[in-house]
Amino acid sequence: MIDSIIFDLDGTLWDSREGIVEAWNGAVEAMGIAPTVTVENLTPCMGLPLDEIAERLFPGNSREKREKIIESCITYQSNLLNKKGGKLYPGLIETLKTLKRDYRLFIVSNCQIGYIESFLGFHKTGELFEDFENNGRTGLLKAENISLIIDRNALKAPVYVGDTETDRQAAEKAGIPFIFALYGFGTVKKEAAAVLAEFSAFPKILRNS
Repeated sequence: MIDSIIFDLDGTLWDSREGIVEAWNGAVEAMGIAPTVTVENLTPCMGLPLDEIAERLFPGNSREKREKIIESCITYQSNLLNKKGGKLYPGLIETLKTLKRDYRLFIVSNCQIGYIESFLGFHKTGELFEDFENNGRTGLLKAENISLIIDRNALKAPVYVGDTETDRQAAEKAGIPFIFALYGFGTVKKEAAAVLAEFSAFPKILRNS
């Protein structure tokens, strides 16, 4: 029986793409670079480590230059998301509160330090989650961070919820079931343990699983 739920963030709990685009283009403009980030070219990057995102979005620059660009982008992004937050999926807060009655809740995301904190702080969701982890803090890949959360919190039967093939592979590598958030940004290549068409349907899916 499932005892805990570990969530991806982008495309699973919220959609912060418009804010990220605004922040990142502001950052590159301040560096004298023409704005190049759009929702369309950002979406396939969501959930990837920052070095991979930088390589995709700023390919004409050296690795050192990309690192400086990304550092500036993250500073702008943190300031903006702390003030504006992102778009929560319909029924998210109410559904999380319902889930918390029966399950322990966690977050694992391939993001930088401060990003999950923006979600927890602006939307006042901190009390709903026991722990979280990210690539920016540990330097580890998503599967390793999932395992870290499992070990650190002595979880016995967790599931991972995400919206991309990368998320599915991470859950598989961590040895736990994967629930696919169909409403998110990506697709998966293999069948998931369950498919979540909308976040508010989560309690019903778990009851029927």
